[in-house]
Parts: sequence; C-alpha cells; structure tokens
Amino acid sequence: MSPKSVGELAVPTLHRAARIEDAVHQLVERRLRRTGWRINIIAYTGYGAPGWVRVMCRVLLGRPDPDDRRRGRLEKVRGWRSFATLPAKHVTVTIDAGGVRQQAKADRSGFVETVVKADLPPGWGTVRISLPDAEPVDAPVRILDPEVRFGILSDIDDTVMVTALPRPLLAAWNTFVLDEHARNAVPGMAVLYERLVTAHPGAPVFYLSTGAWNVAPTLTRFLSRHLYPAGPLLLTDWGPTHDRWFRSGREHKRATLERLSREFPDVRWLLVGDDGQHDQEIYREFAAGHPGNVAGVAIRRLSPTQAVLAGSLPAPLDRRSEGTARQKWLSAPDGAGLWQLLREAGMV
Repeated sequence: MSPKSVGELAVPTLHRAARIEDAVHQLVERRLRRTGWRINIIAYTGYGAPGWVRVMCRVLLGRPDPDDRRRGRLEKVRGWRSFATLPAKHVTVTIDAGGVRQQAKADRSGFVETVVKADLPPGWGTVRISLPDAEPVDAPVRILDPEVRFGILSDIDDTVMVTALPRPLLAAWNTFVLDEHARNAVPGMAVLYERLVTAHPGAPVFYLSTGAWNVAPTLTRFLSRHLYPAGPLLLTDWGPTHDRWFRSGREHKRATLERLSREFPDVRWLLVGDDGQHDQEIYREFAAGHPGNVAGVAIRRLSPTQAVLAGSLPAPLDRRSEGTARQKWLSAPDGAGLWQLLREAGMV
C-alpha cells in the first residue's frame, strides 16, 4: 500500500475500514463528551526483568459514575459489554515505575504499550499509570528473576477455558451474549499449572490468545475464579488495522513467541495449547526455529465430538518436522493426563 509523504516522513494510508471506524469514533466521541463521559484507564498485567518493564493499558471513554452504583453488578457481565467501549485515541499517559517517570501515547484503538527502563525487584510489583483527565490506576507487573530458566506459555481458548472459538455462531454467543460465569474451565488444567509453578519456583505463566483486549478483564476474572496462577495476558486488538479488515491471530501468536524469545533468551518455555485451532503448527515452527527456548509442548486433545464441532478433525503430529523437540511433544485430553505424561518425561 503506497504511503503518503509528509515532508520527510512516510505515513501509510489507512485501510478504508479503519478510516470509516475512525470517522464514526470521532463523531460519537464528540457527542459523548458533551454528555459528560470521561476518560478511564484500564490497566493490564505487565512483565519484565531487572532493568526494564513492559507496561500495557487501554484508555477508554466511560459513563460518569460518581456513586459507583455499577460496582455491585460487576460480578455478572455479559460478553457484549466488553466491546461496547470507545477508545480515547492518541492521548498521552504518564507511567511511574521504580522511580522512573515516562510518557507514552495511545494508538488509534486507545491501547498503550511501552517498555520503561526501570529497575524493579523480581516478583510481583506495580506501576502507576495516570493522565490529567482520569483517575490514576496501578498496573500489576511480573518481574522475572534472572535465575529463572522455566516458564509456561498457555493458550486460552479450549486450552484453559471451553469457548469453542472456531465455531462462528457459538463463538459469537459465548463472546457477546453468555454470562461470563457460564463459561467452563477445562478439567484439571488449573491444577496442572499450579503443580508446575510449585515444581519450578519463580516460573512465570503467560496466557497467549487471539482474543481482543476488550475481554481482558473478563478473562482475568475467569482465571482467578478457577484458581489459575496469575500472569500477564498477551492479547490482540479488535477491528480493522491500517492495512486489513481484521488482524491475523496466527501472526499475533508467532510475533509474541518471537518477542518472548528475545526478551528472555535463557528461559525455556512449556508451550500449552490444543489441537482444535493452529497451536500445533505455530508451536512446531517455533520449536524448530528456537529449540533452546522450548522445554516441551503439551497439547490438550479435543474429543472427536469436540473436534468435529470445532470445524475439523485433529490431525496427527508430523514428528518428522519436530526436529530436536520430537521427544518433548505430549498430548492428553485434560490436565490430569498431561501431568502424568510430564512426570513420565521427567519434566517435573
């Protein structure tokens, strides 16, 4: 797509869908601001290591609520409410982390993602995010100890939470209509993760999904309610980009794996997914390109009925392409089965 030159800068032309979306947002924002809507900061869990921390948040316009009357209803949230938001585009937030203050600008979806060069101690900590027109918020951050050599990177959909994402109609029902308390956890996966972090003290758990940042609060509540270990969510954005109608979920996962391999070159990850989407293909590619960063791959195997409803039958792994990681591939229908295979493989 040809860029437009502005002086010496090249500004890419936005996709038509993105231009339409921006125009609608601009019109709606003017109306909402006149009715008293104000800016809110939604903080996401960040991560880092001594010397740096990745901070993520989203800046949205929300209805004024001086009496906090909605707090009592937060325990029961329909999925569509997560998407009924309006981003505050291109506003500048201030981040205070470990005595370092840094500013960052939100993108056209209101998303802020930046790396702050701050020295926070290993473990859980917080950074403060603020801007003049909003209440400041504290964002949790997980700082990895330099001695950590093992981590868990888990898919979400049909790996820790039954969502049936590949089924368009049912996925839409689960995402936009269903009460979040009606979502089911995959049997045994929370226990599996808790046992793994106990066996590997200091091991982080990252949750990687093609889901939108809009549902991050819902996912966080779900993981907490079902006793999954706390950890950063690595999600993507909703809607059109500068060059296409929708973002590529596969590319998001591939790019995130590559980023983690650069940020934590000494950590070997247990990659956990399911055989209902593209996790096997993506994990196989990453294991082949970064064998030193993969401790193993654990695939939650869907039942034949689940696989058919998900849109395809699970294909057997092509072990010829797994290279040096061949013996690390494990598959079972639930967390208990995966735990037994991990024990037999000497990984715990």
